[in-house]
Amino acid sequence: MTTINAQWRHAFNAALQAHFALTIQGAGLTDTELARYADLQPREAALTFGEDHDLDRVDRGWFT
Repeated sequence: MTTINAQWRHAFNAALQAHFALTIQGAGLTDTELARYADLQPREAALTFGEDHDLDRVDRGWFT
């Protein structure tokens, strides 16, 4: 199980920015909400968060 530490939070935030142009703060995520994804690696957690909230990915371009 992955824990929410500064390294995990930073990597999750970076993945959110890369895939959804969104930050933890911009999404209004609290530690309680982040804990739902803490068992995943940060990139996988960000992608799962995006799927859970039906977010459009910005890293895929128009033709995917």
